[in-house]
Amino acid sequence: MPDKSEVIEVLKGVIYFAKGDNIVDLGMLDGLEVAENSVAFNLVFPRTDEPAVNIVTNSATKALKEAFGEGLNLRISPISEKEKGRGPLAGVKYIVAVASGKGGVGKSTVAANLAVALSRTGAKVGLVDADIYGPSVPIMFGVEGEQPGVYEREGKPVIVPIEKYGIKLLSIGFFVDTSKPLVWRGPMATSALNQLLGDADWGVLDFLVIDLPPGTGDIQLTLAQSYSVTGAVVVTTPQKVAHADVRRAASMFNQEKLHIPLLGLVENMAYFVPEDAPEKKYFIFGKGHGESFAAELGIPVLGQIPIVERITAAGDNGSPIALEVDSDVSKSFDQIAHAVRNRITALLLQK
Repeated sequence: MPDKSEVIEVLKGVIYFAKGDNIVDLGMLDGLEVAENSVAFNLVFPRTDEPAVNIVTNSATKALKEAFGEGLNLRISPISEKEKGRGPLAGVKYIVAVASGKGGVGKSTVAANLAVALSRTGAKVGLVDADIYGPSVPIMFGVEGEQPGVYEREGKPVIVPIEKYGIKLLSIGFFVDTSKPLVWRGPMATSALNQLLGDADWGVLDFLVIDLPPGTGDIQLTLAQSYSVTGAVVVTTPQKVAHADVRRAASMFNQEKLHIPLLGLVENMAYFVPEDAPEKKYFIFGKGHGESFAAELGIPVLGQIPIVERITAAGDNGSPIALEVDSDVSKSFDQIAHAVRNRITALLLQK
């Protein structure tokens, strides 16, 4: 009959590759019970619908039966961190990813202003700048050069997000020299994401908005596989070349094993509004492209953002334009925030 210490030692050989360590040291082993010729325990995962659940469970089963014999009675129950009431994101109600197929469409601007607009609805909001190759949140919130706090919990360092305008912020830009190019392989990038999400004290939040890098790379895959993402907002501009790239990003989120619901589409730079004639709209890239593209993807248009010089100036000055309560652009972001909330409610009702 095995004892608990022997079982734990065997399970230290089972690796959860998403976080690059064994299931014991990661704290995934829960409620271990060892009786005569029987072992039972829970395995705590960030989410229970990820492919790694079967892989890790099968690996643990194989390791224990090789160590203690095929006749071992074994019960392994996968549960989520939220079910267990723990984990760095256990207090986060909804995770909203903001994605685009290509750079230069204003994705980070949308993510920052969406976070502000959601906060203005009375929600508690956090924002993760996971665009590791071009972190811009420190600039847009005027916190360049600031450093998040750190404290120790159970022998491990925990990052304390910076707060600005009532929003909790973390960005890879707080930890690297942004004046130099970041040349990272996939594992380094995903490790950075796991630190921003898993090693931080996010506390209780209604929304955690994640600004993803453009494209369909390792960051997107890790997020989809390892975290309970409520839904994704895709950002595009009216041009067809942007639509082609967004279509690829949407297709990735719609894969069965990586499924993240698409909340809707934001069309940035949808039209031009002259400063001296704010009542006029010029659709310089064509009209109706966003609506037809959203219909093709089977998702709603959450909102349209005009080309206005003030948007860029506000971000560069560290004060997102959604803070300007009376501006038309701020009202557009308010509309998007309410549309996101309504879409999440509708998706939850369908479950």
